[in-house]
Amino acid sequence: MPKQSKKLRSQQWFGLSDKDGFIHRSWMKNQGFPQDVFEGRPVVGVCNTWSELTPCNHHFRKLAEHVKRGIWESGGFPLEFPVMSLGETLMRPTTMLFRNLVSMDVEETIRANPLDAVVLLTGCDKTTPALVMGAASCDLPTIVVSGGPMLNGHYKDRKIGSGTDVWAFCEAVGRGEMTQQQLNEAESCMSRSAGHCMTMGTASTMASMVEALGIALPTNAAIPAVDSRRYGLAHQAGRRIVEMVREELNLSKILTKKAFENAIRVNGAIGGSTNAVVHLLAIAGRIGIEIKLDDWDRLGEDVPCLLNLMPSGAHLMEDFYYAGGLPALMRKMSSLLHLDVLTVNGQTVKNNISSAECYNNDVIFDREKPFKRQGGIAVLRGNLAPKGAVIKPSAATPELMQHRGKAVVFEDIDDYIERINDPNLDVEAKDILVLKNCGPKGYPGFPEVGNMALPKKILQQGIDDMVRISDARMSGTAYGTVVLHTAPEAAAGGTLALVENGDMIALDVVKRTLNLEVSEEELSRRRANWKAPEWPMERGWCRLYREHVNQADEGVDLDFLRGKSGTPLLRESH
Repeated sequence: MPKQSKKLRSQQWFGLSDKDGFIHRSWMKNQGFPQDVFEGRPVVGVCNTWSELTPCNHHFRKLAEHVKRGIWESGGFPLEFPVMSLGETLMRPTTMLFRNLVSMDVEETIRANPLDAVVLLTGCDKTTPALVMGAASCDLPTIVVSGGPMLNGHYKDRKIGSGTDVWAFCEAVGRGEMTQQQLNEAESCMSRSAGHCMTMGTASTMASMVEALGIALPTNAAIPAVDSRRYGLAHQAGRRIVEMVREELNLSKILTKKAFENAIRVNGAIGGSTNAVVHLLAIAGRIGIEIKLDDWDRLGEDVPCLLNLMPSGAHLMEDFYYAGGLPALMRKMSSLLHLDVLTVNGQTVKNNISSAECYNNDVIFDREKPFKRQGGIAVLRGNLAPKGAVIKPSAATPELMQHRGKAVVFEDIDDYIERINDPNLDVEAKDILVLKNCGPKGYPGFPEVGNMALPKKILQQGIDDMVRISDARMSGTAYGTVVLHTAPEAAAGGTLALVENGDMIALDVVKRTLNLEVSEEELSRRRANWKAPEWPMERGWCRLYREHVNQADEGVDLDFLRGKSGTPLLRESH
């Protein structure tokens, strides 16, 4: 076994010759570990988000075993530990409410225990940013292993994508084009294997982001969950993390400014989720890298969408993997990337993608002839969004990217649910739907309700898109001309709180503007009469969250969690 260049952190527990060392080793031996595993092996934590309440991650017990096999092979000592698991499909009011809580769980668990490195098992949407945020705070050698996407869905004679076709099917039912029985049948056709959404939703986007950042091994993003190569990658990650300890390759050496700039540009090229904006802002804040909301526009403005994948296109993640995966896409956009950036396998981005091949040009397009000219995330500003709002051009209707319309206002999600399908709702297709009080503080938790379903009376006219504006998020699997993350949010007193029915709103994505056409005098009058929403007396996490959460333009982290904490040696417990 190669010698360490310096004393391992774990030896401050297992290398002691006093009563504390006795306690640390003796109780661990009740699991059958022999004496020699405590004598200088790097201790690697395997952070597992397995849960039967998180369907995307239910195969993680097996995934963890492959990681641990690789760690043992390389002379490490793997110790698996659980953290709270965030299941997007079941949790209420939204998993985003708990992302920061899980990050604290990860951070405190790493710091409190004899760990020299960590492998993060991530899959469902918020599990990836939550675990990376917590690990970034500690700054040990770290590798992310994603769980992988489900196999392609199939309904009748066509492929269907998780999330994306949910919205399409429900709209078809609203138009009378699909029956409830057919909708029920499609459920089993969509989710037919282990894994997360196989569209370019938030889960697939964040799996791509960690690979683009260099903190996951090449091909991590797209290998299907049930493909044996996913387990092979997990095995390799286990081997590599032990080498990273010996090389002292901490997370901060990978998560550089250039790495974040690469990830932002890759997000544009894959037509990635708008949710990546708040997640990367939060991760950057934890590791101490200065990334701003406007960087998303600056870096993504000239990046075309190269990936023909739902919701922006037609294919699914399984097809993306067979076409060459993220390395092939990154090679096609290599002139836009920092190729000298170091990654967790010890190689640069240039080395990782130099031999990548594309096997299907209908899935991964060339930069010279892209799938869509406009990728990236557009950041809008104006009196309706002084601190910014975002829109995903590749998923929007081109004709609505410059639009002026009358506001149809919903004060909160309950108001929306109650009135949206009222036949007497005063709404026309050219109007703009406005939803308030669904931001970080307002819901609470910043839910994915921004892609509001259109009024039934509009759907029955054969119309499938309208401009929608809110302080909420939307699922990465969704589509439409949807303005999101309006900051400050309504519940924090942002201009959005002052919008009234009939107000004219002007959206111009080309000019990056979003304005409420109401005079400053009238807005001042409304602001004087505005009252913050009354929340019930809440305890615990929800109360802490509301008191300390930042706005969307700052990543929706808690104000006291920004910046690294490191892993200082804490006082003994006995």
